[in-house]
Amino acid sequence: MEPEQLEVRKLAQLLEVGRAMVAEREPDGVLHRVLQAARDLTGARYAAMGILNDDKTGLARFLTAGIDEDLRRRIGPLPRGHGILGEMIRHPEPLRLAHLGDHPRSYGFPAEHPAMETFLGVPVKIRDEVFGNLYLTEKVGGTEFSEDDEHLLVVLADWAAVAIDNARAHDASRRNQDGLERVRRGLEATASLNREVIGRADLDRVLELIVKRGRALTDARTAVLLLVGDETMSVVATAGEVAPGVLGRQAPAHGSISFDVLRAGRGQLISSELGAQFLEANPGGAGGVIVPLRSRGADVGVLVVFDRVEGEREFGPDDVVMLESFGTSAAAAIASAHELEDERLSLSIASSERERQRWARELHDETLQELGALNVMQESALLASDDEGLREALAQSNDRVGQIIAGLQGLITELRPASLDQLGAAAAVEALVDRLRSRSDLDIEVDIDLDWDAGRAPARHVPELEAAVYRFIQEALTNVIKHAQAERARVRIEEQNDWVEATVEDDGAGFDESEAHDGFGLLGMRERVDLRSGTLTIETELGRGSRIVARFPVERRSGDVPPDPPPEASDPY
Repeated sequence: MEPEQLEVRKLAQLLEVGRAMVAEREPDGVLHRVLQAARDLTGARYAAMGILNDDKTGLARFLTAGIDEDLRRRIGPLPRGHGILGEMIRHPEPLRLAHLGDHPRSYGFPAEHPAMETFLGVPVKIRDEVFGNLYLTEKVGGTEFSEDDEHLLVVLADWAAVAIDNARAHDASRRNQDGLERVRRGLEATASLNREVIGRADLDRVLELIVKRGRALTDARTAVLLLVGDETMSVVATAGEVAPGVLGRQAPAHGSISFDVLRAGRGQLISSELGAQFLEANPGGAGGVIVPLRSRGADVGVLVVFDRVEGEREFGPDDVVMLESFGTSAAAAIASAHELEDERLSLSIASSERERQRWARELHDETLQELGALNVMQESALLASDDEGLREALAQSNDRVGQIIAGLQGLITELRPASLDQLGAAAAVEALVDRLRSRSDLDIEVDIDLDWDAGRAPARHVPELEAAVYRFIQEALTNVIKHAQAERARVRIEEQNDWVEATVEDDGAGFDESEAHDGFGLLGMRERVDLRSGTLTIETELGRGSRIVARFPVERRSGDVPPDPPPEASDPY
């Protein structure tokens, strides 16, 4: 073939290769096309490309053409950038050698490496950034690589750089599109959650929606939600494939990733091993994401997702950001559900107290007055009668009416003691203790020190706080009498540092808190304490008595004008 014809053929082939490389979207596909084209156009037996590491000091990858897999395996570890290859890393310029071994930087080859004499290398640059180097060895016929070969290889390297840059841009665009799609899905999931939970007080349903939406949003196999308690964080909702016994599991305040993430205030990726250790779930997954849930500056809990459903893509920083955004709405939904539940419970308790007050007034104003009138009428009839039998019957009936009146007076006091509205919690508790002493053999010691009663504060506590303290003491002492088999009990109410602390302790049988049923009134105690943003502590041991402490933040009335009280229960009529 004439030289002119050969040049035309090479040019046509080069243009065809260029078009193919520009159309290629996968970087590895581009690189393999470059290597094959370089061999075809220059007549080289072997071609290779070294791809530089991030700091441009060595090779991160080494691709070859002309060496089969068996030979490559026998050669051993791939080059990392020493010898001639290292020379081109330090000096990214074209290099042609007739004899590799004559170069002062030549290190030789491994035992199984094929013999190589001639060499041609050129750098691959992307906008003055060196991406790697192209290497050719062993030109067919044993001749040296020519200047024309060098020009061809430089053109191939430039075109390869353009193709690689296009592939990188395409990959970045695809990642951006994926990121935008994740953002869209995140916004949709957040909007959907907000629509479904707005105004909803069913906390269990809200928690279920959060784990299901979080799992679907991240294409995760499993989602788990933990909420903060007093000293621990407990798993309250799960979705997907969860190991047995996960629901209800607690994470301690110290040494727990859940609390570490909550304290840090930002999400993080977790390894598959950590996910498995955390939930005893599938350890073969692709790791996961854990994000904190905070609302209005308060810690709510954490949301955890792990294991991709398809397993094709690992969780990354974008997933953390997306789940954090979703977690903000989730935390707000949980806080709102709590507030609605608290408001509903508060209204229920307030309604109950009003109903107690109404019944106390009704019983006093109607039933008790009528019984009082009946008692007077029977006393008059008794005095006016000469019939001994009738006098005896009237006397017995009068005694019975007196007993009913006394019982009603006690019931009125139990429903809503007048002293609670007129004088406050201290007087009401002291009256309560007096009544309980008279009804039981329990020796009750009382110690009350409240600022308003002692003259240290200008106003009483708000009625809701006074009622909460009184009902706590009432329920706790009732438990002692009914269940504790105690001989002595001690009641202490103390106000210090803007807190009211109410304590009831006894020397009775104690109980197992985990087995305590609703007859112990613990649920009602917790609800009342929680509604006042307080804390409830229970210390008990079988055979060694119990100690229950409720702490309430102080809330005072704006003006100490007591509401209209019900009539005195001590009034016989």
